[in-house]
Amino acid sequence: MKRKKSERLFAKAQTLMPGGVNSPVRAFKAVGGNPLFIAKASGSKIYDADGNKFIDYVASWGPLILGHAHPRIVKAIARYAARGTSYGAPTELEIVMAEKVSKAIPSMETLRMVSSGTEAVMSAIRLARGYTGRNKIVKFEGCYHGHADSLLVKAGSGLLSLGIPECPGIVPELAKFTLNLPYNGAGEVRELFAREGGEIACVIVEPVAGNMGVVPPQPGFLKTLREVTRKSGTLLIFDEVITGFRLSLGGAQELYNIKPDLTCLGKIIGGGLPAGAYGGPRKIMESVAPLGPVYQAGTLSGNPLAMAAGIEMLNLMSKKKVYADLEKKSQKLCDGLRKNAETLGIPARFTRVGSMFSMFFTDKEIVDYASVKTSDTEMFKRYFNAMLEEGIYLAPSQFEAGFVSTAHTDEDIETTVSAAKRALKKAKTCNKMNR
Repeated sequence: MKRKKSERLFAKAQTLMPGGVNSPVRAFKAVGGNPLFIAKASGSKIYDADGNKFIDYVASWGPLILGHAHPRIVKAIARYAARGTSYGAPTELEIVMAEKVSKAIPSMETLRMVSSGTEAVMSAIRLARGYTGRNKIVKFEGCYHGHADSLLVKAGSGLLSLGIPECPGIVPELAKFTLNLPYNGAGEVRELFAREGGEIACVIVEPVAGNMGVVPPQPGFLKTLREVTRKSGTLLIFDEVITGFRLSLGGAQELYNIKPDLTCLGKIIGGGLPAGAYGGPRKIMESVAPLGPVYQAGTLSGNPLAMAAGIEMLNLMSKKKVYADLEKKSQKLCDGLRKNAETLGIPARFTRVGSMFSMFFTDKEIVDYASVKTSDTEMFKRYFNAMLEEGIYLAPSQFEAGFVSTAHTDEDIETTVSAAKRALKKAKTCNKMNR
């Protein structure tokens, strides 16, 4: 595989950006080598600067559920770009988007558009503290909710991939108000709330963890969160930045029939452009400026290009059979990957919820941060690089989710499964040689 142009670009990038990237999860530090520089993408395929083609399961880290450069979305962006790219004033598109989101996710009676998932979560946390008059928040180990200070304690995503246990620069006096519990630890949640429930402003959770790989909620876990928060007057926040509109039109809260107080969205609602949102009941959201004292603002919030792309995306996702098609494809892929590992006698665990999936190189059942950390990252490193040589693009970390799109064909999936078997054989052989 040719990589000369990507190598040259990366060398140049390192002189201009920290680590040569604008987000640490794009670096290949966890898997060795240097990142590929992407030149274009279409459907289920991406093409790097050297002209190499890959079947893509990163999907820009989740939002491209319809694949790359969907013609209707591209057309919508172009149409509105010709009218101006940003106004700093209200547009009808923001109303259309808000109506669509609220209809699909009824718990978001009113909402505020922002420009990223991080901004949505940061704003929701501030709102929860302002609304309740409390300071403490609860999050779960391995869940990642963006890079706001309060939320980088034992977080997932890039921190887990790069082995960063704690992030310097976080004021200890602020971090002490963040209480960390094990994901799926219903008993620990009950114990904490029995002691400190009256002091906790909110519980924030990925209803399906997607930033330490895919870790589904155990039966009763989300229900426990809803029960203890309601009893103590604490707000329950679902971070559906990844799961919103991916697992179902109504997100994870529809799938598991749990209604949170606040919901954070991102990824898919931008149609591939930067966008996010947070929302909930009117009585809570009226605490946000200009109606209330909890301040939050953004020059590019509700950007017309992002709104146009997101509206078109949601229109397409509302069609019949979209989610059934995604489920069928995702199951076929994961069944094939599982069979490969079993045939070759390689210890692996597979997790999947809808079109989100992960393969962990461990013999432990995957239920939380501790079990995720038992994974053999050296085995993943060899597997990742072997898959790259096979033309399959995975996230460059054992601890990130994979994503299936409607653009993936049966042929793509069959090609991927065959490639994965060869990659596993190669990784297993290298493992024996290194012992």
